Amino acid sequence: MSLTHEGTSRTATVNGLNIHYHEAGEGMPVVFIHGGGPGASGWSNFNRNIDAFAANWRVIIIDLPGFGESDHMVPEDGIFAGYADNVLGLMNVLGIDKAHVIGNSLGGGTGLMMALRAPERVLGLVMMGTAGSLPVFGLFPSEGQRKLAAFYEGEGGPTIEKLRDFIHSLVYDPSTVSEAMLQQRFEVATRPEVIANPPLKFKGGKPFEDLWLLNLRGVQQQILLISGREDRVTPVDANFLLLKLLPNARLHVLPQCGHWVQWEKADEFNATVDGFLKLAS
Repeated sequence: MSLTHEGTSRTATVNGLNIHYHEAGEGMPVVFIHGGGPGASGWSNFNRNIDAFAANWRVIIIDLPGFGESDHMVPEDGIFAGYADNVLGLMNVLGIDKAHVIGNSLGGGTGLMMALRAPERVLGLVMMGTAGSLPVFGLFPSEGQRKLAAFYEGEGGPTIEKLRDFIHSLVYDPSTVSEAMLQQRFEVATRPEVIANPPLKFKGGKPFEDLWLLNLRGVQQQILLISGREDRVTPVDANFLLLKLLPNARLHVLPQCGHWVQWEKADEFNATVDGFLKLAS
C-alpha cells in the first residue's frame, strides 16, 4: 500500500515558524529538500520516491518556509544559508543529530550549504539539478530560469499559462504533466503572501549565492550529482564546476530526462540513490 500525503503529514515549530513535513520509515534519517519553482512542495517533488526510501530509511521531506504548507518566510541574507538553517532547525526539533541529505535544485544548494555550515551533521549528499552554479558551455540564465523569473516578475504577473510554460520546461515529456498538478501548484503559488514576497527574486541580481565561490574543496562528504541530460533549467554542464571543486563528487546523467530526475526517472533514481547512500553511510 502506498504512503499518502495525509498519512505522512506532520508539523513542527522551528524558530517560531510552523514547518510542515512528511515522515515515514525507520533507520538512518534521510532529509529531502525540494526545488524552488512556483507552487513547489516536498510532496510534489518526492511523492514518487517516499515509498522506496521508507523501506530502508527514516524519510523526512520538508516544505521549506514560503512553500507548501509551511509558514511564509523568505530568508533575507542568502537563500541557501537561510534555508540551510531552517532544515538544521527542523533536525534539532526532531532529535536528528546527522542525516543524509537529498536536494533538488534550490534544495541541492541548500544541502550543500548545510555541509559547509554544519559538516558534522551531513552524511552523504545527493544534489539533482543544483542551483547556484554556472553552465560551462550554455547560456546563463537558462531557458527554465528565465521562465521562472517571468512567472512573478514578468509582465502581467502570475498566470496559469506562465506556470504551464515553466513546468513543461522542467520535464523531457510535457505530456506527463497533468492539469490537476498545474492547478494545485497554481493555487499555492498565488497565495497573497507569496505574490507579495516570492521566495525567489531575480530582479536586482541572482536569487542564489554563488556556490563555486565558497570553500567547496573543504567539503569532505561523499557527494552524488545527478542531472537529466535534457535539463533546461540547470543544464548538465552546470555540474562541471561542482564536479571539479568538490573532492568527493561524482556525476550521474540520465538520458531523456529533464530537471525533475527524481520524478521523471523515479525507478532509476530510487535504486541509484539508495545504493549510494548505503555506501556513504
